[in-house]
Amino acid sequence: MTAPRLGHSNLGLGVGLRTVHFEHILNHWPEVDWFEIISENFMDSQGRPRYILDQIAERYPIVMHGVSMSIGSTDPLNMDYLHGLKNLAKDVKAHWVSDHICWTGVAAKNTHDLLPIPYTEETLKHVSDRVNTVQDVLERPLVLENPSTYVEFQGSNMSEQEFITRLAQDTGCGLLLDVNNVYVSSFNHDKEPIDFIKEIPHEHIVQFHLAGHTNYTTHLIDTHDGHVIDPVWELYRLAHELTGGVSTLLEWDANIPPFPELHQEVLKAKQFMGEHLPKFEIHIDQKTEASGKESLSTPLHFVPVDVE
Repeated sequence: MTAPRLGHSNLGLGVGLRTVHFEHILNHWPEVDWFEIISENFMDSQGRPRYILDQIAERYPIVMHGVSMSIGSTDPLNMDYLHGLKNLAKDVKAHWVSDHICWTGVAAKNTHDLLPIPYTEETLKHVSDRVNTVQDVLERPLVLENPSTYVEFQGSNMSEQEFITRLAQDTGCGLLLDVNNVYVSSFNHDKEPIDFIKEIPHEHIVQFHLAGHTNYTTHLIDTHDGHVIDPVWELYRLAHELTGGVSTLLEWDANIPPFPELHQEVLKAKQFMGEHLPKFEIHIDQKTEASGKESLSTPLHFVPVDVE
């Protein structure tokens, strides 16, 4: 059995908190285990959004997930932003604070995308130093997610999983394993997703993400706009087995369905927590047919602000 995940308990099965579900949640207080919030949507927002979040935080565990830390950028860390994160985490009693292993801007310009980094010794030292600084400011371990990627750097001299492993070991940070992102990136770069799942340090994994994506035949885009596909569920089965199970969250950020449908999708995870169930094929078929969906205007993992 994998050692406990940095002292964090398994919160169960949760969903992302979105404004379209505020009314349903306040009227029904559904039997969801926990909620994840997009940090930036609430850091500088008061009035009704924070009032609703405060009510929800009184009843449910809350986890914070950010998209603007830009931990891989060469710009200085934004200390005002970090202190805002720390204050929000204190207010809502967040179980942990997460972001992505990426950069989102440079020269004080924010691209609002989660951009890939080169996997080199120099980058590892740079990101590790920044993670240590962030953890000192937040006074807690930072939890970092593997993003979906669509290009790679020729100068990389280690695999993504080696980079993530060494980053976690060097800094003591936690990991948010996005199983859908593993599948998307592996398809796009013609790699085996099982290798990634097996080779990262399972004792550092604090949380899983599950989501849907869009298939354009030659590449996959991480759109979070539909159901989780069977091969991703199979990767989740493997990850659950290797970690002993950690807090699992479903992301659905476009074409968002009614809350009961959203909740039912994450509850499917229970079907993949056993060892004696029929299994689907995980190997990625590069010839899979496209879904026929139109491209989205913001196809990457970034979630736009949805509250004012």
